Amino acid sequence: MIFQYWGATPDEINSHIIGDDLCPKATLTATRCITISAPPQDVFPWIRQMGFGRAGWYSYDWLDNLGRKSATSILPEWQSVQSGDLIPAGPISFVATIVEPPRHFVLEIRGIGKKKPRLHFTLAYELRDDPAGTRLVTRMRSHIHLPFGKLFEKLILGPGDGIMLRRQLLNLSHR
Repeated sequence: MIFQYWGATPDEINSHIIGDDLCPKATLTATRCITISAPPQDVFPWIRQMGFGRAGWYSYDWLDNLGRKSATSILPEWQSVQSGDLIPAGPISFVATIVEPPRHFVLEIRGIGKKKPRLHFTLAYELRDDPAGTRLVTRMRSHIHLPFGKLFEKLILGPGDGIMLRRQLLNLSHR
């Protein structure tokens, strides 16, 4: 899959990331990483303010933010996100399941059946200390228990998420 392990070391790919236990039956897992030359407490506010109609997603704005440019500064009005808050992502919303500044931020979507969800998606951001500043380790996990779900993950979700997240990480690094 394209960009499935973009920027990640073998240790990062194989290590536990915050939020892995939220989607234990994942049929698709991807780990993408980047080193950012700033400490975690300076990187975390950029992640905390993400969202559609908020600071954006720092990726391809024409696609994931309907042409509205992602923020180029920290916006105080979006810094109060806590665990349990909804983060808009267009027609659907993530839940900010884990918010532990300045180290952990996990977004989750559970849909179509709350007891046994047919769609489960998590996106975790783990900010680790690094001699150069911050090692930002991300992990996407999904399980789509629907007809052709695995095919959708393999052909559309995985590559699409990889392309978008790679761009997001590069833009976060520049900001």
